[in-house]
Amino acid sequence: MTARLSVMMFLQFFIWGCWFVTLGTFLGANFSASGAQTGLAFSTQSWGAIIAPFIIGLIADRYFNAERILAVLHLIGALLMYQMFRAPDFAQFYPYVLAYMIAYMPTLALVNSISFRQLSDPSRQFSFVRVWGTIGWIVAGLVISFVFHWDAQEAVAQGALRNTFAMCAGMSLLLGVYSLTLPATPPTVDRTGSFSLRAALGLDALKLLRDGNFRLFFVASVLICIPLAFYYQNASPFLTEIGTRNATGKLTIGQMSEVAFMLLLPVFLLRFGIKKTLLLGMLAWAVRYALFAYGGPHQVSVALIAGIALHGLCYDFFFVSGQIYTDSKAGEHYRSAAQGMITLATYGVGMLIGFSVAGAISDRFLVNGQHDWFQIWIYPAAFAAVVLSLFALLFRSEPITYASRERGS
Repeated sequence: MTARLSVMMFLQFFIWGCWFVTLGTFLGANFSASGAQTGLAFSTQSWGAIIAPFIIGLIADRYFNAERILAVLHLIGALLMYQMFRAPDFAQFYPYVLAYMIAYMPTLALVNSISFRQLSDPSRQFSFVRVWGTIGWIVAGLVISFVFHWDAQEAVAQGALRNTFAMCAGMSLLLGVYSLTLPATPPTVDRTGSFSLRAALGLDALKLLRDGNFRLFFVASVLICIPLAFYYQNASPFLTEIGTRNATGKLTIGQMSEVAFMLLLPVFLLRFGIKKTLLLGMLAWAVRYALFAYGGPHQVSVALIAGIALHGLCYDFFFVSGQIYTDSKAGEHYRSAAQGMITLATYGVGMLIGFSVAGAISDRFLVNGQHDWFQIWIYPAAFAAVVLSLFALLFRSEPITYASRERGS
């Protein structure tokens, strides 16, 4: 079972990593897209995250087996990805990428749901399944850079990155068919009961915001997603524009570090507590963008590689530790609702704002077809530093009580 679920997770994230990383570079090279248009395309991820609870809560959890809805969404995704491959301009490309992300984002929850339901001991086994998703993302980047060389400057100029959509269409078709072979995972919600939009969106957990510490963490989570959007939207165009060879492959260093820092996270939480762990994650955002700003003139430099490698520290020490903190604050009844609320606030609202801001900043510092990357990266570095400073001053240290509550439940 672990092997079957690992294959599912590998394909799930191979698909996402195959096209999303190079999307900004593709849009600029093939459609001469502005920063605002690029931000619009990336923000489809946020709209997908906002709409996903409706699909999961209203349809998947109530009427269909999870593996069947996963199959249908990926088969639809294969068709939409093929249309993205064929799109001649941004105006025709955008509706397809929007529809695709609305179909894809719910599958992130579905693969987790299937895994948790089918594993005999999820607390011990799930991490070994989920890590194959990160491996899938890494392999996608290595294939693009070192096997097909689609991200080389000459190849990008000739439109080679369009092939990533064709490859994703094939992998989506494969995962759609493979999903039908997964064990039955029937609905757990009584469909005779009334549907609660409040529950589906995780709004039942709004009561947690009465806690001043958690309210501050919630606001910081939304705000830190603004600099996060700069990385997703601009990292690939940045490396490609300054002439970095195998840019997509080098970006996989970030996912490799994610695996390493994930293993270190429990040690830091235990030894330093939640406040210092969150602060270290936010500090990493500010430092990485400063490294990009000052290392940008060089095709490959220690500063650039270090900035990419900090991705694991940035993501794990803030977002993953933040999920653990949220779980510790929520009661048993509100655990799922709390995670849904944080996901909607960060990947939905926070990233939506972030992609818009990143697009506007990129356009502001575009001169004669070249970006002033120093100015572009300084903005998220400064913003992350401000959020870090306010969080350090206002957030009170408190213990994580997750483990003790688990033993008592």
